[in-house]
Amino acid sequence: MNGSNGVVSAIEPIGASEVEPKGIAEEPKPSGRKRQGSVLDAIRRGEPTKATVHPEVLTEDAVIEIEAFSLWYGSSRALFDVSMPISRGKVTALIGPSGCGKSTLLRSVNRLNDLIDGVRVDGRMLLNGAPLYAPHVDVIDLRKRLGMVFQKPNPFPMSIFENVVYPLRIDGVRKKSVLRDACERALRGAALWEEVKDRLAAPALGLSGGQQQRLCIARAIVSDPEVLLLDEPCSALDPIATQRVEELIAEISERYSVLIVTHNMQQAARVSRYTAFMYLGHLVEYGPTEAIFGNPKLRETEQYVTGRFG
Repeated sequence: MNGSNGVVSAIEPIGASEVEPKGIAEEPKPSGRKRQGSVLDAIRRGEPTKATVHPEVLTEDAVIEIEAFSLWYGSSRALFDVSMPISRGKVTALIGPSGCGKSTLLRSVNRLNDLIDGVRVDGRMLLNGAPLYAPHVDVIDLRKRLGMVFQKPNPFPMSIFENVVYPLRIDGVRKKSVLRDACERALRGAALWEEVKDRLAAPALGLSGGQQQRLCIARAIVSDPEVLLLDEPCSALDPIATQRVEELIAEISERYSVLIVTHNMQQAARVSRYTAFMYLGHLVEYGPTEAIFGNPKLRETEQYVTGRFG
């Protein structure tokens, strides 16, 4: 199947148990974890593997369901049968080495990869039960339901006020009182109102890097999206600005479901409720953040989160 029909046959349900890669003999270890290198070696050899998904993940109400999802850039495969639910009202972090498919998976949720020539997909994604890749889906409308914040702040060359309300203007909102109220609500939601309320007409490009990123978050939430997608939102920020954005993510998660890509293990541990470890386009292990960092089921996950590779 390609991305035109949104249907996939013979999708296996996401399981909570570990399934050994075919052809690899494993000896039981006292820790209950697989032998070092077994799963990742199998992935590198191109052998089929199954993700280890903790049962706690499966008890949550899912805002996004990803089922056997694969993606190719031309002849190069970037994602391999990824299956995982994204919990409603929680922060879920995607971690893994560079090039492991984290950002590709994130961008697949709001179909930004559609803009790249030669991309095709297989499998299925659902947002609140509705397929994201079905033929009838209005992609522009879909992206309005999924707020997106990128690695580097990208304010538009216009005022702070116009940056925030830009999505509403695109939707045809013209009433000044509605725009003013929405701007204040979004800036308060992004913990930026008190810093900019007296200079809303000033150029947004005059803000600091951390303020610009919070402005982009305000712009992403002004339309009250169903999910907020964050692609390494702190990678270009200094430690103080990073702390402010992390505090903001914690506050926002009380109102929004958040999916965040991060290379920072400490950040994932601080801000997320669930964490998914990816490697070379495969989901390796997915579970509560406390378990992934404190007691993962796979030795490979332990090796990665403790900095022994990657």
